[in-house]
Amino acid sequence: METTKTGLWGETWKEIRKGCHFIFIRDMPMWVAGIGLGILAILIFLWRYPWGISSGYGNWGNQLYYYLGLGKLAGLKEAPLAPWIHPVSVMNLGMIFGSMGASMMKRQFSTYRAPGREYVKGFLGGALMGIGSSFANGCIEGGFYTAVGVYSLGGFAMMIGLAAGSYLGVKYLIWEMLHWPVKIPTPKPVASPKTPLINWSKAYPYIGAGIYIAICLSFYVYTAFDKTLIGGMAFFGLWIGFFMQRARFCLQRTFRNPFMTGDYEMVKAVILSLIIYSTGSAVIKYGFFQPDTHGIDHRFWLGSLVGGTIFGLGMVIAGACASSGLWRAGEGNTKIWLAIVGFCSVYPPFKFAVQNTALGPFLGKGIYVVDIFSWTWTPILYLAFFIVWYLLAAYNAKTEKFVISF
Repeated sequence: METTKTGLWGETWKEIRKGCHFIFIRDMPMWVAGIGLGILAILIFLWRYPWGISSGYGNWGNQLYYYLGLGKLAGLKEAPLAPWIHPVSVMNLGMIFGSMGASMMKRQFSTYRAPGREYVKGFLGGALMGIGSSFANGCIEGGFYTAVGVYSLGGFAMMIGLAAGSYLGVKYLIWEMLHWPVKIPTPKPVASPKTPLINWSKAYPYIGAGIYIAICLSFYVYTAFDKTLIGGMAFFGLWIGFFMQRARFCLQRTFRNPFMTGDYEMVKAVILSLIIYSTGSAVIKYGFFQPDTHGIDHRFWLGSLVGGTIFGLGMVIAGACASSGLWRAGEGNTKIWLAIVGFCSVYPPFKFAVQNTALGPFLGKGIYVVDIFSWTWTPILYLAFFIVWYLLAAYNAKTEKFVISF
């Protein structure tokens, strides 16, 4: 009888380990991550408002300006919300820790020193993304992915701008590689490293699992302080970070890769994700679960187009967009840390300037696609858009028509 119990527990533990390996260790296809992100975007919309990231960066930047005594530059009249209370900041932090936990469980977490020029590029690229977001009133997630998903016309203008900016960014990277290559220093001989006190390679999976448990438990902590809404944002951020890190899901690659290599795997994953998101958003808006104009605040057309171009250039130079910057920072990428600093440093004063001058109205206003085409034609036009986008990407992958040559 005891042998049977031992066998039962042994088999159960074996299955648990196999399940954990499948979920947390095994690489995830991009299309699976696309489905997961589309579903999470719908849930976030139902929970509070459409998914966005830039206002979380803005909150971190506002903290910097306020505590340096420069609050007037960002239009601050009082202390900004603490990062652990601001909903989007909390979700962004959840993405960082979600990626950190996932990378640790797979023993991929690592910090390394990049060449000095890469840090400069990271900061400047992040600064350009901050400027672009202030013009478009959203980053690549809020201004393009979510804007298209919630039927904001500005999302399509920003898509064109992102493509133009990515084209310029790839052109620069090719020029840099040919005319100003990074000199990799010859490694110097080093003494045999001492045996570390802690074998971090073995400890990381347990630390990663602890991070996931802690974030999940934080939901109940927030609930205890009557902040259930904030706890939910942390939970959503955790799983966005998980999906993105596990599949190496990066919206930047949607616009960069077609010009660089012709690869369109990321394009297919994003199209699938947007089909899910826009379908769920249609149900939410048509059924009045949220106001039908909720999230329609992207500046069409000039703001989204110009902002998208600046953002697209910045994300290619930095090597990450707003969302991939968070999950890659969670992996320990030090260059991306500088990109986040650049974004946070520039975004608050530029956003304040755009919102409080004549520039804001000049750049445009939010336009609801359904107000133009009605619910009869909007789904048909969206389906046609996704098909044409896919066919163009597939055509480019086979012919390399739009690939920039050396």
